[in-house]
Amino acid sequence: MEDKKLEQYYSPPPKLGKWEGFRIFLWNSETGQFMGRTGASWAKILLFYVIFYAVLCGFFGAMLAVFYQTLDPNAPKWQLEGSLIGTNPGLGFRPMPPESNVESTLIWYKASDEGNYRHWTKELDKFLESYKKIVPKPGVIDTRVPCDYDSPPPQGKVCNVDVESWHLCNRNNTYNYQKSAPCIFLKLNKIFGWMPATYNDTTDLPSNMPDDLKAHIANEKSRKPKSVNTVWVSCEGENPADVENIGPIQYIPQRGFPGYYFPFTNTPGYLSPLVAVHFEKPKYGVLINIECKAWARNIHHDRFERRGSVHFELMVD
Repeated sequence: MEDKKLEQYYSPPPKLGKWEGFRIFLWNSETGQFMGRTGASWAKILLFYVIFYAVLCGFFGAMLAVFYQTLDPNAPKWQLEGSLIGTNPGLGFRPMPPESNVESTLIWYKASDEGNYRHWTKELDKFLESYKKIVPKPGVIDTRVPCDYDSPPPQGKVCNVDVESWHLCNRNNTYNYQKSAPCIFLKLNKIFGWMPATYNDTTDLPSNMPDDLKAHIANEKSRKPKSVNTVWVSCEGENPADVENIGPIQYIPQRGFPGYYFPFTNTPGYLSPLVAVHFEKPKYGVLINIECKAWARNIHHDRFERRGSVHFELMVD
């Protein structure tokens, strides 16, 4: 009798069809199991995972809170020499070529075809959108104020950049692209806390500075001494042929970035100073290589890495 019971105990379970086996897996009425577990087993495993993930989320949140205590939302932790950006600002230009040709630095258009140069003027419209005059909303403080060399911005305020008054190089004049005399806008890259060491003494200007810029600085110093507190700008053809083809250049509103725009401290509403380079009569149908440089004692030029300078090509048909 005992042997018979043992034989029954070790007998294999009855063979079930696929659907019958699946149905019993979902709900076994004999054992009260749902998907292989009883209600108590499911409750225990769910409670374990709730506690596990709650502790995990709490630990992550605590570490994140500690991390944010080391950060200032208005200033980078690592600045100037201690940062990856360093203390040598780059120089950028606008408008940029289409995104489909993002590596290009060529500005090429046909002045007689509005549809052809529309891309460039639209790019400038978008770039200058933040420079438009704004009507302050009720309860919103306008931080922009007019500045000059005698009136730097007060604490908590920023200098306005009135691009709409640059008649040759504003939106209403289509930035002069329709007249084969385009305006290219230059800007310095922002570095938090960086202050330019400007050339206030005309007796020790660098030897590689263009002669016309040296003469301009000397003239500005004699006319208005405070105006030499400027990061000066020069644009030239890179090669002898480019020098011949580039034609006369006008810098609007002046030949550099005034020192009262610096340092950048992330004040709300801050606008980077701009210089519009107006190419009055570039030679038509010729590719012109142009290099623009920013000049200050603490700006070093490296053509290979484009430090303190920018290169682009201009071709007007």
